[in-house]
Amino acid sequence: MKKISVLIPCYNEVENVEPISMAVVNIFEREIPDYDYELVFIDNCSNDGTREKLELLCGNNKKIKAIFNVTNFGQFNSPFYGMCQTTGDCTITMCCDFQDPPELIPRFLEEWEKGHKIVSGIKTSSRENAVIYLLRTCYYKLIRNMSDVKMIEHFTGFGLYDKTFISILRELDDPIPFVRGIVAEYSSGFNLKEIEYEQPKRRAGKTHNNFYSLYDAAMLSITSYTKVGLRLATMLGFISSGVSLLVALIYLINKLLHWYDVQAGNAPMILGIYVLGSLQLFFIGLVGEYILNINTRVIHRPVAVEEKRINFEDCQSMELKGRGNREDGRME
Repeated sequence: MKKISVLIPCYNEVENVEPISMAVVNIFEREIPDYDYELVFIDNCSNDGTREKLELLCGNNKKIKAIFNVTNFGQFNSPFYGMCQTTGDCTITMCCDFQDPPELIPRFLEEWEKGHKIVSGIKTSSRENAVIYLLRTCYYKLIRNMSDVKMIEHFTGFGLYDKTFISILRELDDPIPFVRGIVAEYSSGFNLKEIEYEQPKRRAGKTHNNFYSLYDAAMLSITSYTKVGLRLATMLGFISSGVSLLVALIYLINKLLHWYDVQAGNAPMILGIYVLGSLQLFFIGLVGEYILNINTRVIHRPVAVEEKRINFEDCQSMELKGRGNREDGRME
């Protein structure tokens, strides 16, 4: 019997963890009973009672497992680490808030049995805020056109991944993994299948995404998978230098021709200072984002550190390349 792993990252989802676990378990027991399963929650240091709920769920069903992180490792590191801890023949990842429909699990498995090693859920529409959806669309198109890797539009990570792909994730030595980019980069070799769906509204609770988290996601993808920003900064730097030199010459000539007028020629200088200065500040900030990305990789902190794990047959985690082995649920 093939074993299917379902990974659900969560953070302050006390209202959703029990309903989502019931929905997933019912699907396996009623619709696809020919498969064995494990349901793995990885909690990003919730403080609203989510962990207590997970402990009860794990106590009632040994196929439900939980990993508790020592702190919040962000929306990318925690799911990536959780994927590397699954033990099934394939792993299905989904959000805890029902915006990734559990009903698609049988469809994912059907495509997997046909030979597709990666099955990705693609949002064709969403019941979320229309403005947010529009901004997401613009972002996906921008990053797709900027990147050397063919990024997948409206793909959030929801999908199925064969164990051969999961084994590649374990070998990656990346302290800030961007799963969406990794999937896009290697998808051609894993016979990717896209499944379209409409994203429903969040079942309960509040979204933890805000401007900062969305900005962080955008910058991670841009600095990890594009060169356009740096190349644009270089080219516009040359252009700005030329324009600055031209403005300086015009100002000098103007001053020589109107040496008797103290106020003459100030407008070009002011224009040059404000316009070119703003361009310089913008690209200094952009270059700073790339440097921050490099700095994070050089420091090379662990992807995630566990505090505790429940219902795992053995307490040792799957080793990630470049990381230490773990014993007793704690990182060395």
